[in-house]
Amino acid sequence: MPSTGVAGILLAAGEGKRFDGPGHKLLADFGGRPLVCWAAEALARAGLAASCVVTGAVDVEHLVEPLGLAVVANPHWRNGQASSLRAGLAWCREGGFTAAVLGLGDQPLLGPGPWRAVAAATGAPILTATYGGRRRPPVRLDRSVWDLVPADGDEGARALMRRRPDLVGEVACEGDPADVDTPEDLCRFAAAGGQAGGPASGGPARPIPGCDRER
Repeated sequence: MPSTGVAGILLAAGEGKRFDGPGHKLLADFGGRPLVCWAAEALARAGLAASCVVTGAVDVEHLVEPLGLAVVANPHWRNGQASSLRAGLAWCREGGFTAAVLGLGDQPLLGPGPWRAVAAATGAPILTATYGGRRRPPVRLDRSVWDLVPADGDEGARALMRRRPDLVGEVACEGDPADVDTPEDLCRFAAAGGQAGGPASGGPARPIPGCDRER
């Protein structure tokens, strides 16, 4: 593992309580593949020094390891997203990385571009991607602020940015940062064509079984 550089962290440990479809949302079909595969492949294609996927409520190891991504199990995932971010940062600290870029496992349309842009940016200890002026992941955290991340709770980097706005800069990015919370989100993205910014194939996502595209 490199002793310097920027690492990637994909957060994929949560329970996904708002998703009331069958099974866990990260394993739900999107474009013929489990949802988490799109975000994991985007991270893998971003070309960062190394990257990991933090897991917890559901096993996605068999899906992400073939992409060259390390798997970090968070046994405390029930304590919220902050605990998963902390687990990923501990992996980065052990590897000696100078910064970490974090994103979410339920952002299927993002693509590798924002990962690369935020990883390469400089100017502030915390750098967040923006899309049309709106802040969304991925977020870059320099090693100097890792200890400021809360230990638990449903917010990780977002809580830190709110508490320390003086440390935050922005990186304008292109792409669709929408995340999937509900089965209706899956249907809406499929109806919109699942446009490339996200799916690595560059083609539209196929219809999701059970979605009525005529409504």
